[in-house]
Amino acid sequence: MAFDGMTLHHIVNELKTGALGARVSQIYQPNRDEILINLRSAADGNKKLLLSTRANSPRVHFTRYSVENPATPPMLCMLMRKRLGGGKLLDIRQSGLDRIVTFVFECTNELGDKVIINVICEIMGKYSNVILTDENDIIIDALKRVDMTMSSRRLVLPNIKYEKPESQNKLNILLVKTDEVVEKIINLPAEKTLGKAILETVEGISPIICREIEHRVAGDKTLSNKTLNKDDKACLKSELEKLSDTVLTCSGEAFTLYHKGDKKPFETSFIPITQYGSLCESKRAESFCELIDNFYIERDSIDRMRVKSADLSKILQNLIHRTSNKINIQKRELENCVDREPLRIKGDLLQANLYRVERGAESVIVENFYNNNEPMEIKLNPALPPSQNAQKFYKDYNKAKTAEQVLTEQIKKGEDELVYLESLKDSLSRAASEKELSQIRLEFIEQGYIKSGKNARKKPAVLPPLEYMTSDGFKVLVGRNNKQNDTLTMKTARKRDYWFHTKDIPGSHTIVVTDGRQITEKAIIEAARIAAYHSKAKESSNVPVDYTLVKNVSKPNGAKPGMVIFVDNRTVYVDPELPSTK
Repeated sequence: MAFDGMTLHHIVNELKTGALGARVSQIYQPNRDEILINLRSAADGNKKLLLSTRANSPRVHFTRYSVENPATPPMLCMLMRKRLGGGKLLDIRQSGLDRIVTFVFECTNELGDKVIINVICEIMGKYSNVILTDENDIIIDALKRVDMTMSSRRLVLPNIKYEKPESQNKLNILLVKTDEVVEKIINLPAEKTLGKAILETVEGISPIICREIEHRVAGDKTLSNKTLNKDDKACLKSELEKLSDTVLTCSGEAFTLYHKGDKKPFETSFIPITQYGSLCESKRAESFCELIDNFYIERDSIDRMRVKSADLSKILQNLIHRTSNKINIQKRELENCVDREPLRIKGDLLQANLYRVERGAESVIVENFYNNNEPMEIKLNPALPPSQNAQKFYKDYNKAKTAEQVLTEQIKKGEDELVYLESLKDSLSRAASEKELSQIRLEFIEQGYIKSGKNARKKPAVLPPLEYMTSDGFKVLVGRNNKQNDTLTMKTARKRDYWFHTKDIPGSHTIVVTDGRQITEKAIIEAARIAAYHSKAKESSNVPVDYTLVKNVSKPNGAKPGMVIFVDNRTVYVDPELPSTK
């Protein structure tokens, strides 16, 4: 992702246009890596400013997405609310073309005096940080404190002077003549490809822009900083001048690049990208804030939920592994129980020939009347009388018979448990918010997989099912988790509504609300696609989906949440596809 200093220059320009003069109405810290500042102004209304220090997606921009917040705000969040609450945003400054932005707020302290508070956002990969300083550049606090055990060069601690990160000694094309930039590229000590030479020389430029300039200068040939001819130098100078003008005037356009095959976004840019030819396509966004917001929000949401559900995922994996091993062991024991008939035969033969068995004998040879009187040797326990030897064979036979019944029941119970655990795993993988995660966590507690915490009495808010609409006007409801699946199918849906579920694949219950109308073939296909999308087979194709009337679906007594049985069903094969959410 090309969130470089030049892109940031465009974003800062947008932030100045939409935020200067606005006042801080609220501050949130949804997690340890992000700060969200709500800004309110008479002209532009409310806007949310996101300061993110995530290692894989550090950035600064307006966001339109809401992020769930913890019940208790972290200490830094409370400090920022105290210091910045009601403050007025006076200025936004970028340090050259570095990825360092300073937000200057005029605030009121406890004595009622006007003071300046700076919020400095450093966007430097895993070293990204948000730092609060006063008007004298003394650090008030930071999102990530850095002490002597972490760095001996630059400390970030309260009550010490703020120092900028070390300069990389690159040239700012907004302040330096283009000839000077070209000269430095050519005179680098080592020979490099032109793109790498530009990256090493120019401040605030990303690899994709460097490669694009190289592509425009070199075309299909390979160029290094040491092999440029007169025409190449002139072309390089021209491209750098165009780039400088674009950045200086903030006249770039927000582009997202997509792989042409899978339509997945993989890069962004503020100039048209031609280096990939027909392998990718680009799409423009209305603004750079919108561009960055859309690019990261889905990936960050997935990462955030993965972290928050890590403990439940680990418990599930252990439960699935343990249950699978237990079933395998029971199946091996069952195989031994099945081969029990010889025990009964030996008991019968020994009982019929007790008179021939000497006390203390280790074995006896008798005629097997079950097999044409063929001679058969039976091993005996010399410590037992002949009659007790016979009874022991009967006892072992009955024990194996009982074990077969018990093991069959236990294996069935274990397999049902495994199906349920897989459904829990599927629900957990699709949880898109902390509220959904809280409901799944409650299900873990109710099933005895984890113990209830301190806030056990406070149950999470019940979320409504997901809602969609088919192209011909049928409402489609989808359960978010197992408990909601039960409620949706057994309580919400009516008998003449239709129920959908992926065949033998964990997934959500999907209901088509008919309202007394006859369901159409189009609605069946579209609902089946929705059901397939909300299942473990989301990334597959030609997914089998069962459907039937809700009146044909029932829940056995004592069944786990989301587990039902159904009859009179039909099956369609569809590719997962999701329509627009209502």
